[in-house]
Amino acid sequence: MLSKPDSALIIVGHGSTLNPDSSAPTFDHAEEIVRRGIFGEVHCAFWKEEPSFRQVLHCVERNDVYVVPNFISEGYFTRTVIPRELGLDGPLTRFGARAVKYCEPVGSHGKMTDLLLHRARSVAPGVPPEQTTLFIVGHGTNLNDNSALAAKREVERIAALGLYADVQSSYMEEAPLISDWATLASQPNVVVVPFFIADGLHSYEDIPVLLGIASESPGAASAGQASIFAGNPYSLRGKTLFYASSIGTEPGFADVILDQVAAFDSTSR
Repeated sequence: MLSKPDSALIIVGHGSTLNPDSSAPTFDHAEEIVRRGIFGEVHCAFWKEEPSFRQVLHCVERNDVYVVPNFISEGYFTRTVIPRELGLDGPLTRFGARAVKYCEPVGSHGKMTDLLLHRARSVAPGVPPEQTTLFIVGHGTNLNDNSALAAKREVERIAALGLYADVQSSYMEEAPLISDWATLASQPNVVVVPFFIADGLHSYEDIPVLLGIASESPGAASAGQASIFAGNPYSLRGKTLFYASSIGTEPGFADVILDQVAAFDSTSR
């Protein structure tokens, strides 16, 4: 049982100035970890919201600090932006008496496969997987070639299990594009799981338009509009489509964050 009353945990997320729901899962998982009483301090920090990456270390009292990126991919933000903004020079950075321990992002954890399968089954109960194409959707970017690797890795793992007739990765900004889902899908049923942290700007507003289940952005999920998920299943382009909420909203992410802390300790011995 993890117990670190003399340590602080910082969960860092992207956040958004355009969608208020982007930071919600990070705060939710932090609250769950606080409830368990594992750390002496638990803080959140964001790239696009307050407190910022640069501010957060000034808010921490303890000298033993773990930083866990609440990001899906080990890409541009986890390898470049977060270390730069926090002043980190590797997995372990010392600032005088303070030790800052930079953990792996949540998306690289082995539990992602089970969480994705659980989300896919939950959104399409009773739908035969042998007649289903499952899409794991990532952002994709030309800023860092590793951005799409997390989705590709999970697709390979799920495909190897032989549960679904067809498992594919697709992206918003690089091929294969999720907007081409109807052409890419080989099966009559289609399940789309966003490999994102939050039901925010991309997964809740952009991807529904790319899929064709919304003609324009439905706005933030918290704005009181009818949920985009309430329309499941969608009959579109000759197929039956099920759209899931982002994987990062799974309650099990709190355990993944804690596992990444434990993994850091086990590899640094």
